[in-house]
Amino acid sequence: MSDHDERRRFVRIPFNAQTELRQGQQRWPVELIDLSLKGMLVRRPQGWEPDPAQNFEAIVHLDEQVKVEMLVGLRHEETARLGFACLYIDLDSMSHLHRLVELNLADGPEMMRELRELIKI
Repeated sequence: MSDHDERRRFVRIPFNAQTELRQGQQRWPVELIDLSLKGMLVRRPQGWEPDPAQNFEAIVHLDEQVKVEMLVGLRHEETARLGFACLYIDLDSMSHLHRLVELNLADGPEMMRELRELIKI
C-alpha cells in the first residue's frame, strides 16, 4: 500500500457511470474508475490538454435523470489515470453521492466516520 493510499480518509467506491469533465469550452468524456465523498479517479481521456491552473466541472450521470455535479481540482496525474479532489458540491449532488456511497459501503459506523472526516475538511 502506498503512502497516498494510507493517507486516504474516504473509501472509494468502484463505479461505472457516464462522466464528463469540463474546463471552459473544453469537454472530455471520461471513464470513471471510482468515486468517494471527496473526489474521483478517472482514466485519462484522449486529447487531454487542460489548463493545469484551472479547476474542472465534473458531471457523473447516475441515471437518465440523476447526476452528481462537482467543482474538482486535479490532484494527481499518471500516464493512464487522473485523480480529482472535490472542491465544491451542491446539496442535491451531495445527497445523491452520499446515498450511493452508503449503499455500496453497507457499514453504518464507517459511513459516519467518513461524514465526520468530510465535515472536518
